[in-house]
Amino acid sequence: MALDKNGIAQRIAQEVQDGFYVNLGIGIPTLVANYVRTDIEVEFQSENGVLGMGPFPFEGEEDADIINAGKQTITTLPGASFFDSSLSFAMIRGKHVDLTILGAMEVAENGDIANWKIPGKMVKGMGGAMDLVASAENIIVAMMHTNKRGESKLLKQCSLPLTGVGCVTKVVTSLAVLEVKNNQFHLLERAPGVSVEEIQKGTAGTLIVNGEIPEMILS
Repeated sequence: MALDKNGIAQRIAQEVQDGFYVNLGIGIPTLVANYVRTDIEVEFQSENGVLGMGPFPFEGEEDADIINAGKQTITTLPGASFFDSSLSFAMIRGKHVDLTILGAMEVAENGDIANWKIPGKMVKGMGGAMDLVASAENIIVAMMHTNKRGESKLLKQCSLPLTGVGCVTKVVTSLAVLEVKNNQFHLLERAPGVSVEEIQKGTAGTLIVNGEIPEMILS
């Protein structure tokens, strides 16, 4: 069975290690903070100027003045700090972030990412994603495996304007976990109940399958 957005975030949370500084993009990535293990210390950064984000607040406990880059209300952990955008992007451009988690419309087999131009819609620009993909060395993309028309979002070449070139290291989708290396998608795990054949059918880029592919373990 394909994962929903929370399932994707739950699997990505397993990639977060103790002591990491992690930037969460808008969309699915913002959910990752809800699933990180409680026995590790992680600093979540939002590009609008927050370090030390916690999970989303419970209904009725929101503070409209505390938001992430997607303008969603958030919580903060003890020791959290607030600062201006120039300092936030100095952290990003200075490579002080250990892991960047982004959403995407398309990812190419060579690691290109397109995540800012929505066909048929007016958008203001790619925003901070441009800086994140240019500066980070560990980039995980969170997205559905196919679009609403059932077309693959894992391509040989992106059809939308690029945000970054050859930068994605791993993709976690509704169907699978894939590593991007040597200009290919390498299948690491499949969603519970999803077959390798289903993943192959939904992947337009080059997909390498070696041996028995385990199912994701979601706890």
